[in-house]
Amino acid sequence: MQIVGSETMGQAFCCIKVSQSKVAIKEKFGRFDDVLSPGCHFVPCCFGSQVAGVLSLRVQKLDVRCETKTKDNVFVTIIASVQYRVLEKNASDAFYKLNKPKEQIQAYVFDVIRSSVPKMTLDNVFEQKTDLAKAVKNELENAMTNYGFEIVQTLIVDTVPDSTVKRAMNEINAAARLRAATTEKAEAEKCVQIKQAESEAESKYLSGLGMARQRQAIVDGLRDSVLAFTSNVPGINAKDVTDLILVTQYFDTMTEIGASSKSSSVFIPHGPGAVRDIAKQISDGLLQPQPA
Repeated sequence: MQIVGSETMGQAFCCIKVSQSKVAIKEKFGRFDDVLSPGCHFVPCCFGSQVAGVLSLRVQKLDVRCETKTKDNVFVTIIASVQYRVLEKNASDAFYKLNKPKEQIQAYVFDVIRSSVPKMTLDNVFEQKTDLAKAVKNELENAMTNYGFEIVQTLIVDTVPDSTVKRAMNEINAAARLRAATTEKAEAEKCVQIKQAESEAESKYLSGLGMARQRQAIVDGLRDSVLAFTSNVPGINAKDVTDLILVTQYFDTMTEIGASSKSSSVFIPHGPGAVRDIAKQISDGLLQPQPA
């Protein structure tokens, strides 16, 4: 164990001061004698006593970066943070039994991580960080307690996959989110189209109903007009009245077409002599009964 620091006070009087949160290792003729707690102590140099070193009792932190491979052949870097301290009652073991404790802790962390991570997939490494940290802590506690150290806490602070793998994971995530957004958009468009179709069907139904009522009203009006005209004017039959009504409607239509500047309707043939032909065509096509 390396000497953390040596604090002496009054060398001529063989006195030594030990600061708070530290302990000093006292030797006599090169052999361990005592652990000096914080305060002022008499160390008679003339009788072979001396301070071999000072240990800090504060919690120390060690960050360990370990690169390994997962079960699905992805290289990742695991960053573990180990918090440890020297046990005051076992300070002599920490000073004499173990040299370079940080390197020893790092070796145990490497051993646990490189034996555990290859059994897990990359997703499991992210999900089971707590279990991995517990495994590292248990291994360190079993090993370091014999050397006078207490493992306060072990954390897996980060898991860093290879840059290409990280980019691929981000692309997969982005693609999944885009697919979900596309599905939601398609469902929304589907609902809009269904509503539009329902509205259009309802509109056409109401339009057809209105047109049927309009035609029924026209038929009723024509019938009443024909009956009234034939009853009030002697010698006129229903056919003559119908032809007169058709001619009247023809001129009304021509007047309406002529009044509109944007009308594109054209009657062929057109002329005064064609009125009778149009009336005859309408009568033959719509009013005359067809042979069975």
